[in-house]
Amino acid sequence: MDFAIRGKNAIVIGAGSGLGAASAKALAAEGVHTVLVGRRAEMLAKTQAEIESSGGASSVCVWDIADPSIASDRVAEIRSRVGPISILINNTGGPAPGPASGLAPEVWATSFQSMVTSVIAITDAVLPDMQAQTWGRIITIASSGVIAPIPNLVLSNALRSTLVGWSKTLSKELAKQGITVNMALPGRIATDRVQFLDESRANRESKPVSQVIQESMATIPVGRYGRPEEFGCTVAFLASAQAGYITGSMIRIDGGLIASV
Repeated sequence: MDFAIRGKNAIVIGAGSGLGAASAKALAAEGVHTVLVGRRAEMLAKTQAEIESSGGASSVCVWDIADPSIASDRVAEIRSRVGPISILINNTGGPAPGPASGLAPEVWATSFQSMVTSVIAITDAVLPDMQAQTWGRIITIASSGVIAPIPNLVLSNALRSTLVGWSKTLSKELAKQGITVNMALPGRIATDRVQFLDESRANRESKPVSQVIQESMATIPVGRYGRPEEFGCTVAFLASAQAGYITGSMIRIDGGLIASV
């Protein structure tokens, strides 16, 4: 199926690895020019090389999005290089694990700025392009924890849940302008982040990592971790012309992990 997005420009945040890189590759395979955003130039260069070796087009923007005050300027720089932005993939790094009690107020404040305020600022900065085109796709990557909170991940559970309310509200405001706003919720996808969380749990519970992985897989109906490319292809579909009637939704890519309907 041709997703009919060839020639459009996308900003993909956190594109150096994991879910962001997988999303960027899937979009590039559909002929989208992907602007790869992240803090580490060497990781972005790796993603770019993989995209271009497959015949795709991309460019790199080394940018730590934790400071929302520079979002408008950085988006303007990107626009001057590649043209109007039609697709935005919001993808912030996962915060440190931790319990719900005892976190210092400054930890909450810093995390909120980097995970919530920055996403909103970047989205606001690209919206004029989409509104001028009367076409746009805003996809925010969150976590299954916004539906079923994950133990010992309070920052992720709480702050990503804030983005749920924001995304749903924004979707209604933009729907008649041809702009869709959705969220992609990964379950246990085989990324470095999930490996880190498995290792952290193993240390916390004094278990071998292999045991933690087996126990985790036992909770997933399909019996395995997801592949990053499976997640990326779902994001690419949400960005497609064919997905124009999907907005205000949270799409689970979790192998059936979340038990609720």
